[in-house]
Amino acid sequence: MAEEAIYLVRILYAVALGFAIGFERKLRFKEAGIRTHTIVCAGSALIMVVSKYAFSDSPDFDASRVAAQIVSGIGFLGAGMIIYRRQAVHGLTTAAGVWATAGVGMAAGGGLYLVSAGATVILIAVQCILHLKCKLFTTKKYTRIRVCFDAGNGENSGKVTEIFGVEHFSKLNAERKDGKVLCTGTVTTTKDVSATMIAELLTEHDFIRSIERCDDE
Repeated sequence: MAEEAIYLVRILYAVALGFAIGFERKLRFKEAGIRTHTIVCAGSALIMVVSKYAFSDSPDFDASRVAAQIVSGIGFLGAGMIIYRRQAVHGLTTAAGVWATAGVGMAAGGGLYLVSAGATVILIAVQCILHLKCKLFTTKKYTRIRVCFDAGNGENSGKVTEIFGVEHFSKLNAERKDGKVLCTGTVTTTKDVSATMIAELLTEHDFIRSIERCDDE
């Protein structure tokens, strides 16, 4: 009974560590918050305890066999958090955080109190540091723009790519209409193309017929 009480303390310790990691995630309004991280950390600790001590009297005992399945199991859980939307991957950091939290729970379940506590502090510190508004840690945001313009003598396509700071169109169609050649090109730019900027471009450049943001594609 005394030994089982110690195992229970380890699980409760994992709950506290998971809560701390999840609380930081909740403050940043992430999909996986306190409940997810707490349960993952406690569950990993429980499986680690069961793997290490429940089968110790078995002749072919191997403590790593059950614990090793935590890594792959959390991988499936993390895959469900990752989505691809608007030409970008979302939820990858959250999934990685949950996976790392499982490692913290495993360390707590294995009795590595200092390692699990230190890893928790490191995870929270890394998340806080990488969320600082610094160019080094900022991910570039890409915007897809569809532009309809008069081809002219062929030089207008170069003007459009220059305006949006790109080397070429990712997609370009041309059609003849009312005796003119109209081109519809799609570019992916890092510029912040606001409604004000679109209005200014349409005013300054007569050969541009329309500009459309394709954020939902």
